[in-house]
Order: sequence, then structure tokens, then C-alpha cells
Amino acid sequence: MSKPKVVLAYSGGLDTSVIIPWLKENYDYEVIACCADVGQGGGETDGLQEKAIKSGASKLYLLNLQEEYVRDFVFPTLKAGAIYEGKYLLGTSHARPVIAKHLVEVAHKEGAVAICHGATGKGNDQVRFELTVMALDPSLKVVAPWREWNIKSREDAIDYAEAHNVPIPCSKSDLYSRDRNLWHISHEGMDLEDPANEPKYDTLLKLSNALEKAPDAAEYVTVDFEKGVPVAVNGKKMGPVELVELLNVIGGKHAVGIEDIVEDRLVGMKSRGVYETPAGTILYKALEILESLCLDRDTQAFKRQSAVRFAELVYDGKWFTPLRESMSAMFDSMAETVTGEVKLKLYKGNVSSAGVKSPYSLYNENIASFGDSAELYNHKDAEGFIRLFGLPLRVRAMMNQAAKK
Repeated sequence: MSKPKVVLAYSGGLDTSVIIPWLKENYDYEVIACCADVGQGGGETDGLQEKAIKSGASKLYLLNLQEEYVRDFVFPTLKAGAIYEGKYLLGTSHARPVIAKHLVEVAHKEGAVAICHGATGKGNDQVRFELTVMALDPSLKVVAPWREWNIKSREDAIDYAEAHNVPIPCSKSDLYSRDRNLWHISHEGMDLEDPANEPKYDTLLKLSNALEKAPDAAEYVTVDFEKGVPVAVNGKKMGPVELVELLNVIGGKHAVGIEDIVEDRLVGMKSRGVYETPAGTILYKALEILESLCLDRDTQAFKRQSAVRFAELVYDGKWFTPLRESMSAMFDSMAETVTGEVKLKLYKGNVSSAGVKSPYSLYNENIASFGDSAELYNHKDAEGFIRLFGLPLRVRAMMNQAAKK
């Protein structure tokens, strides 16, 4: 009789490498490794087939999810203007649902009974993986080794790997915990665990120049949007993956999008990390500039409030929920007229506006100008408006005056 199957979210990194032999030792499962390529780069997916089999998996699925990730998860979050706690552009947060979605699909294909992930019991990713599994197939069991095994640290994991002849991509001298995809790269652990330590940017950064090494000359870049979705850079139409990759190169050169963040994790603790999101920083700024031209005051104000809630949903792993889906539909509607071209100036970590135009611009020079605009705006009309707008203030002042007599 064949063994039941478990689908492992496999990256080939330290944690998931040691999970394969651990699963075989502690569960009577056939291990199906599944690696989701969301743009890790750096050769992280090279040789994974051989490595997974050597570590004890029966097979490996290597899924290229880059376009789906950017198109269906990154860009809807961008369109919402969602930023967690005012700094974090959610690079890890919206990658987990697309990965977990495909873990469930592989489980169905293989007839697996369980899904396993390498997220720690202190982190947010365990919630993101498991909420997605619950939403898509609650019958699947979830195995989370970090909540069960005796391994307490990355040093312990390295010792376990060495004892089981598992090839791993790091050593005890480089134990930063990193997550990389098309949208960003995060760095946690080691000296970063003390917020009093300045990050060692010269050796830490992977996508970006340190600020001191950014060029002394500014660079201009234009981004075209159609209905809130970026579609071209410097006049060249391109797909979502190519667009993000190009802006990462341009922004990284100018040290754009480096954030040192102490964030509030969903599980109740604060954590400190350094995030590199060059393309994301450029796109968020560009979209904000374009929206200032194309959206009315009330819509912009409500969108800013809603963006906070949307960011919390994404951060908390609630992608496959009615509220997130409904909010995305609302943001799609808001973005119907968010089409145009934004010109940006990149210099020493800064992104500033250098011009914007749109066929749906609400900016009317005839009204905004200090010149004669009597047909559209009569200065005398302001007097009556102000008297009515200030009526509650006048009534209150009159009451106070009468009370003092």
C-alpha cells in the first residue's frame, strides 16, 4: 500500500531542506516538494530537482508563478495604495497566498492529504499559508515543523542538515533570514535583531546600492498607467514581470526603496528588518501622483482610509476572503480614470515628481489660475460659500457671547 503524500513548500533554503528528512523520520509520508518561482533570482532555483531528490523527496514541482504573482497579487495591492504601517510594501505578504494556492492545486493533482510549510511559529507566514489552505480546501491537513521539532535556531538547523548530509545554501557565518521575490527582498536576523544597530548596508543589500554609492547625477523615468495598472516604462510597453524587473534595476541603482522597519507582527510581537523595494517605491509614488490629477477629493480621501484596511488584510494573510475581493472590486472601479503618464526624478534614494499628464485630468487651468475665470469660477461666490460653511462656528460663537452676559 502506498504512503499518503504531503506537499512541501520547498525553496531549497536551510529550513525547507532539513524539513524533508525530518518529515520522513516523523511522519509516514511520501514527500512531494513544490517550489514556486516568484522571482527569487540569484540562481535560487538552480539544481533544485537534484537537491530535493537527494534530500529525500520523491519528486519536485518547479512552478513559474512570476506573471501571475505580479498581475493578480502585486498590482491589485498597488492599485489599492496599500502600505502596512506606512512603510512596508507587503513584498512577502502577497507572495504567500499565490504560493499556497498552487500548493493546494498540486495536492489535488497528487492526491495528497497534507501540506507542509517551513514558516516559524513566531512569524506571520504560518498564518498566511494556512489561511489560504483553509479558504481553498479545509480538508487538507497542515504540518508546521517549527511548531513541533526540537530545532530552536538556524544554527541547530545547520547541525541537523550536516548530520543528515543535506546540502544547504548558507553557513553559520551568514545567518540572515532573507525572503526574495520580484517585488522585494527582506533581511532579518543576526545584528538586525537589535534595533540599536545600524544596518551594514555595504554587505547587506542585494538589489540596491547603498545611499553613499548611488550616482551623483539624477535620472528621469516615465511610467504609463492604464486604469491604475503600470503598462510602460520610458515609453516602452512591457508585461508586468519585465516592468518590475526594469524598475528594480533603475531604482536600485539610485538607492530607492530601502527601508529599515520595526513592524508589528500579526502574532503580537515587534520585529526589525531591512526591506529593499526599488520598483515598488517608484510605482507607489507614480500612482499617487497620477491619482492626485485624476481622482476627486472625496474619492482620494476614502481610498487613503481604505488602503490602511486593505494593507492589514494582505499582511494578515486574508487574501482569499470576501472583504479583500470586494475591496479590490472597489479599487478597480476607482481606477477607471487613472490613466496617464508620470515623470519621476530619482536621486540619492529620493523619488520626486517631474510632471504628470492624463486624458482624464480633473485639473482645470482656467479655474486654478489666478487670472480671469469668471465663466467657471466667480470670486464673489466664495463669500456666500464661506458664510454657509462657517455657520456652525458663528452659531456657537453667538451662544458663547450670550452666555457670558
